[in-house]
Amino acid sequence: MSPILVRPVREQLEHDRIIRLLHGKSRRKYDAGMNPGAEQNAAVGAGATAVFPDIVLHSPERGRRLEVVIEVETGESVNHLEALAEWAHFAKLRAAFHLYVPAGMVDVARRLCEDNNIPVTEVWSYHSVGDDVRFALIYRSKEAPILAPAPRRAATPTEGAAKRKVAPVPKRPAAKGPELKSKRPASRTAKSAAPRRKAAPVKKKTVRPAKRK
Repeated sequence: MSPILVRPVREQLEHDRIIRLLHGKSRRKYDAGMNPGAEQNAAVGAGATAVFPDIVLHSPERGRRLEVVIEVETGESVNHLEALAEWAHFAKLRAAFHLYVPAGMVDVARRLCEDNNIPVTEVWSYHSVGDDVRFALIYRSKEAPILAPAPRRAATPTEGAAKRKVAPVPKRPAAKGPELKSKRPASRTAKSAAPRRKAAPVKKKTVRPAKRK
């Protein structure tokens, strides 16, 4: 149980709201469990050594390997006593340890981790904007695993053979000079341009003068 036995009611409501928001986001990728308030739904370990972080994330695979533990703090709970009683124990688990603190307590939380040699994997800040809560990654350990992009799938022999069998589309040969001439009849203008035949000369009739009586 946390050394902060009683939080102010307003802080406790905010604390549990952050837990539920993170739990809802984490369910897309993990098998997630949460322990808001005084609830103990998801334990890490068994018996007297069991601990109850705010959020516990297991792999969705068959082995259900423990992947991440998350602890959410409020302004009152970012202190030396909390760091030694909880953060130090969560950091020793075989899982990544993520710490969420209010935006105004980031420097205090990082200093507590450094002074007490607590190897936190990630430190996140949060602040409320109206009814929305915004999160920001402040610190990430160099030893934290980085997800590499998925490798490109190599083509199978069947797919490769299919690609080789595809014949290229033949290109239509360019039209030669004679084929470019239009088959349409010549226009009237073109006909008028043809040379005209010369008309035969008209013979003049000779008029004989009349005879005198």
